[in-house]
Amino acid sequence: MSSTFYVIGVGPGDPELLTLKALRILKGVPCICVPKGREEGSSLALSIVQKALNIEGKEIIEAHFPMQKTKQQNPELDEKWNETTANVLDRLNKGIDVAFITLGDPTIYSTFFYLYDRLLELNPNLRIEIIPGVSSINASAAKAGLSLGLADEKIAILPANYMENLKETMEKFDTIVLMKVNKVFGKVLSILDEMSLTGNAVYVSRAGMDDEKVFKDIRKIKESELNYFSIMLIKK
Repeated sequence: MSSTFYVIGVGPGDPELLTLKALRILKGVPCICVPKGREEGSSLALSIVQKALNIEGKEIIEAHFPMQKTKQQNPELDEKWNETTANVLDRLNKGIDVAFITLGDPTIYSTFFYLYDRLLELNPNLRIEIIPGVSSINASAAKAGLSLGLADEKIAILPANYMENLKETMEKFDTIVLMKVNKVFGKVLSILDEMSLTGNAVYVSRAGMDDEKVFKDIRKIKESELNYFSIMLIKK
């Protein structure tokens, strides 16, 4: 039986940022695959969907996996994703459409692509449709009232946990987007001070969510206000 695996970006947090196409597909699919970082945790992506439509009667597949910083092989991660692959293919092979939901946009640092190659290796003819979503990068820039790039300006998007060559990157690009900056905020602030760019930085916490905050003076940020879902925008 023919079936489709949909990969849907649900946006950064505001259910009104779900696209019409995402909402239409989510209403129609009988099964939703939900990535979760911890088995006992809740899914932010699913909570966004639940604010936009009634999911009663839909099967929910929870995909538990540990977070990691790099693409290097991780036996624990591989085991979890192989388990999810088997669960998804079981439904698809029965002709059941499945939607995998992910925060923001599926093509930007999304957990989905850990699953992508595994699925196609087992079924090269699998129908996969990726539905783009509003990323936290776009949402943060909009809230800060910043243009990410104009004319010939160059943009760099970096996971802030990678501190190597950060100063060099800042020197080469006009706009720098640092994702998940909370754990290295002090180091970033020191580099910005050294380069006289502190006044050019905006910090956005939990963009698109009910408790979002925008700081245009990053020196006023308290440690308690540093959040996993955070982005720093540096516009030279």
